[in-house]
Amino acid sequence: MELWVKQKSLEMGFDLAGICPAQQFREHLALQDWVAQGMHGTMHYLEKNLSKRMDPRAVMPEAESIIVCAVNYNAEYPYSIDVTHPPPTPSHRGRGEARGWISRYAWGDDYHDTLQEKLRALCRAIEQKVSGSYCKPYVDTGPVMERVFAKNAGLGWIGKNTCVIHEKIGSWLFLGAILTTLKLRPDDPATDHCGKCRACLDACPTQALTAPHQLDARKCIAYLTIEYKGPIDPPLARKMGQHLYGCDICQDVCPWNRKAKTTNNPHFQPRPGFFHPKLTDFHHQLMEGYPKEFKASPLKRAKKEGLLRNLAIVQANASLISSEDRDTAFSN
Repeated sequence: MELWVKQKSLEMGFDLAGICPAQQFREHLALQDWVAQGMHGTMHYLEKNLSKRMDPRAVMPEAESIIVCAVNYNAEYPYSIDVTHPPPTPSHRGRGEARGWISRYAWGDDYHDTLQEKLRALCRAIEQKVSGSYCKPYVDTGPVMERVFAKNAGLGWIGKNTCVIHEKIGSWLFLGAILTTLKLRPDDPATDHCGKCRACLDACPTQALTAPHQLDARKCIAYLTIEYKGPIDPPLARKMGQHLYGCDICQDVCPWNRKAKTTNNPHFQPRPGFFHPKLTDFHHQLMEGYPKEFKASPLKRAKKEGLLRNLAIVQANASLISSEDRDTAFSN
């Protein structure tokens, strides 16, 4: 049955599939300490469902196994508009005209919708195959920790940047989990291959990665530009650079992503205006095209007000960078 489940998941468009038991894992316990230290910031929903997040059986008591599926969203696209003078890392500070960076995961359609459709189809296939079985799918839609299950289902290890990393696909992965009443043979957990590498920790401009595998969301550019709704403190705002929505730096610098496989999945290709946009163009798109051009896009999570806040910060940072460049030119 395990081979059938995995083969069926591949037929439905997933790139990876694995199985782990429906139980609490060591990685779950770290969540409790993380929340207790306040590193989750204003994501209070994590506090409300903490007990469920720490054990899948609190979500679905009859669950025996968890099927974890992953989709590669690494769209093959140039990192820089000016290929003759690319930025130091793809999502780092750009060159030339003022542009903003939108996280790779948000270039295309909302992955929640794309993966949920596939997972539901897989659930139906399993329930038809095994009479009396029951499946419940999740894609960041409930109190389950997909990356913990992914690691323990052998899909990849949890890197020092807290992302799941697969040896061949890298970390550009969308994860989904199915809690099921089927008792399936589990896969071996993935082993860690980060070694002594510190690339992600050293590259983070806000030092949000306070230690290996330890993320302080309150400093994370992705959290600040997406989840956080208030005014951003000036010292952190200046370190946001050109980031309009999300941040890819800790993944861009990861050696395991240097030769990561790409995908031509149309759902994850950049929408018009969402790849490294000129700030003036993005402002116009927000003012004239919202919400229509942002329908079924991850960017809607920040809402128009949040995107305008981020845009104002990036514009200010771009002006600061231009002034620094001008001062450097005059001093030479």
